[in-house]
Amino acid sequence: MRPTDIQTLIGVGRPAIAATGAFAIFATSRPDVDADRAVGQLWRVDLPAGSPRRITRGVADRSPRLSPDDGTVAFLRSDAKGRAQVFVVAAHGGEPVQVTDQPGGVTDLAFSPDGSRLAFTARVPEPGRYGTVEGLDATAEPPRRITGIRWRANGLGYLDRPAQVFVVDAPAPDREPFYEPAPALDAPEKRVVPEAAVQLTHGDTNWVGVVWTADGAELLSVPDVIETARRDLRDRVVAIAVDSGEQREVLSTAENLSVATVDVAPDGAVFLLANDVGDEGTDFVAPGVALFVLDSDGPRLLTDPETIDLGEVGSHLSFDEGDVLVQDRTRGRLRLLRVSRDGRVSQVLGGDLEVSGHAVAGGRVAASVSSPDSFGELVVLDGPEMRALTAFGAAARDAGIVVPVEHEITGRDGYPVRGWVATPEGEGPFPVILQIHGGPYASYGVHLFDETQVLVDAGYAVVYSNPRGSAGYGRAHGRSIRRRMGTLDFFDVIDFFDGVVAADPRLDGDRAGIMGGSYGGYMTAWVIAHDHRFAGAIVERGFLDPMAFPGSSDIGSFFGQEYVGTDPSLVTAQSPMAVVEQVTTPTLVLHSELDYRCPLEQATRYYAALKAQGTDAELLIFPGEDHELTRAGRPQHRVQRFDAVLDWWRRHLPTG
Repeated sequence: MRPTDIQTLIGVGRPAIAATGAFAIFATSRPDVDADRAVGQLWRVDLPAGSPRRITRGVADRSPRLSPDDGTVAFLRSDAKGRAQVFVVAAHGGEPVQVTDQPGGVTDLAFSPDGSRLAFTARVPEPGRYGTVEGLDATAEPPRRITGIRWRANGLGYLDRPAQVFVVDAPAPDREPFYEPAPALDAPEKRVVPEAAVQLTHGDTNWVGVVWTADGAELLSVPDVIETARRDLRDRVVAIAVDSGEQREVLSTAENLSVATVDVAPDGAVFLLANDVGDEGTDFVAPGVALFVLDSDGPRLLTDPETIDLGEVGSHLSFDEGDVLVQDRTRGRLRLLRVSRDGRVSQVLGGDLEVSGHAVAGGRVAASVSSPDSFGELVVLDGPEMRALTAFGAAARDAGIVVPVEHEITGRDGYPVRGWVATPEGEGPFPVILQIHGGPYASYGVHLFDETQVLVDAGYAVVYSNPRGSAGYGRAHGRSIRRRMGTLDFFDVIDFFDGVVAADPRLDGDRAGIMGGSYGGYMTAWVIAHDHRFAGAIVERGFLDPMAFPGSSDIGSFFGQEYVGTDPSLVTAQSPMAVVEQVTTPTLVLHSELDYRCPLEQATRYYAALKAQGTDAELLIFPGEDHELTRAGRPQHRVQRFDAVLDWWRRHLPTG
């Protein structure tokens, strides 16, 4: 796979399935280098064995929701100003009808149980900000007065445009089109919108998610209030009356739960994906996200958070009669589980797959999956049989990919470390690049991974693992590095590398490089301060200076305190900046200008220290990008990044 072949990486979003199980609707997305953006449309496929066909032709249509009668699809599409708006289209396809015209863009949507209304959340900016006044750009806006301990978020920017909850009548997809009114002396000052939406919430509170109760009388959402003194990750769930806007609390902070997802079963039962953050409200390390049902006396735990991990980004719920389908992150896979209301767990879909989305109806399960040779496909399960309905991975396979081989290595203290090795064709020996993932409570998986494939195509063997601190191997594995980063995780990363290199003569351990992003950037910087064997290093979007993190990162109010502690000597003992003078390895520092997760000054301080001491170092900064550059950045920037990575390795680790 060459850098420009990222265009072959077609992702498949969470599907929606007809109530009868007769068809499914899903969205695709892929990077397009010429358009320099992600592109994709909605597709329909008849079940169980139809051929998929596009039903919309927008630039980036996404997030489909089927009406209860299966006749209409609501989805998100960006308008001319790049703001996500709700559109509806007939389930068989056609010209979509625009439903909303929200100045801050729509963030979530849901059909009412009777299909007559749509609820959605949308960001509401202050008048005069974010283009709400024509000709007034960001540099001319008034100053922001900040009194809370959080003020911006990666990928969003300032938090002064909270998402509010709205309800709007769902138009028929064949209704009369909306026509822009002509200029007139008696024209209203504000533009007439396609539909008159009713705003149910107001103020500074940001509302996350929207789901209807079974009777259609209320909406459930999670309010996010910016704290004024100390971070509190405990969440409330609030029911909002659709007709009056009156609010009642469904879940209080006394339960000590951080809520990732709220959903309602057809019989009205409320379920949560949530994790216990303790009485202090900040214990998020290896959070142990689990499934809860809200009984009359409070939340009841249905899955074991120590062994089942439901916390993968994008995880959600599907309901099949009385059971719930959930995604379990385990050993680099995402399997689909069935959970009964008495806590019985069984596997629905497993193997070398990552299930990123699912829906169930009529005895059929539709799922979006990725695998070692495909970035995304839609599959259907009729009973135990799985059938692939798409073949999107063919383009990537034609571009040339290798399937990594999984290994388990026993570390220096007897602990098993699991990971993968990907090698070019031939006998080698090949120079080796050690990759380290972010998180740290994340994991490398079995899905087709462009970062590895591009390096293998260039002639490098690639080694990567899930050391202690990673997700998917039990909660104890994830929590083992709390307040001791750079110890057990360092041992595991190096021991896995040494073990697989020693076992395979195709891997030339004397010609090696190291690279990683985010926590992987942290670990790369940590390794090269303590191990000088590597010919070069790439430190990307790194957590490099824990001392400076609390006042600059969007998660600085709790992340560092929980992972490295607050005692200055303890923090220093885990800080790459504290040992930067030991680095002699040539180092490329990569960062994005708008990264608020690991802010740019983490990179510039580290780079400046390397230069001041005479270490060979370069700094590459991407304008307009945030922490998600490698996954969701502009395609041309992603290609330019790959070009810079390959150039660095050609200079410091030639394949020869």
